[in-house]
Amino acid sequence: MFASAPQGFLTALCLLSTASAQIDSQLTGTWSSKSNKVFTGPGFYDPVNEKLIEPSLPGISYSFTDDGHYEEAYYRAIPNPTLPSCPKGVMQFQHGTFTKAANGSLQLTPFGVDGRQLLSDPCRAKNSVLTRYIQPELIDHYQVITDPYHNIPRLNLFQFDGSPMQPLYLAYRPPQMLPTITMNPTSTASGVAKATGKVKRDGIEETLDLPLNKNAIKRRRALDSVDTGKWWWIGVGMTALGAIGFFCF
Repeated sequence: MFASAPQGFLTALCLLSTASAQIDSQLTGTWSSKSNKVFTGPGFYDPVNEKLIEPSLPGISYSFTDDGHYEEAYYRAIPNPTLPSCPKGVMQFQHGTFTKAANGSLQLTPFGVDGRQLLSDPCRAKNSVLTRYIQPELIDHYQVITDPYHNIPRLNLFQFDGSPMQPLYLAYRPPQMLPTITMNPTSTASGVAKATGKVKRDGIEETLDLPLNKNAIKRRRALDSVDTGKWWWIGVGMTALGAIGFFCF
């Protein structure tokens, strides 16, 4: 009975060590492509105003934490072969959790309600379109090396089919990221709310599920608009009426 206790403790300790080993500390940090203009974090996506902030040049960025969270930022120009002077632009934000499999692959699972995509096609539509975006990813394998030319850490990611992505270079460690939680919860677990909103703001047409905190700003503004001076005089008047009633009756 007592001899089995140390064995159980060692087994649990081994399992904990194995789970911890699945997160590669070499991945930790914010990685950015060659343009060095696209980075994850608040400089790319503003979750309060649900606004994607356009970088000066296209590129991609990935961030990873020691505890299994990730974030990605994409800004890509899409060529238009039929009209070369009219390319499209797409920005994408996602974050969530990741796991490393025994074969070295990475499974990236986004928080479905938080992903955003902004599509711009200026020759076909006046307004850009902001939509919810969710795309799980499988990284077949990866390499962390020291770039021989820049002499800085470089991350090579390979897509699900083994094809290489553009190389990423270490920009920040610890990583520059938004909170690693669901930032825009909706009223259902699937991320589909009962109500939707479609508005135009700053040349952007948005079609999004309304978050649970959709009325927070409106309520705050309603309170801010109250005329406190008017209510002070009403209070004085009510007090005077109360005093008159007391002495007269």
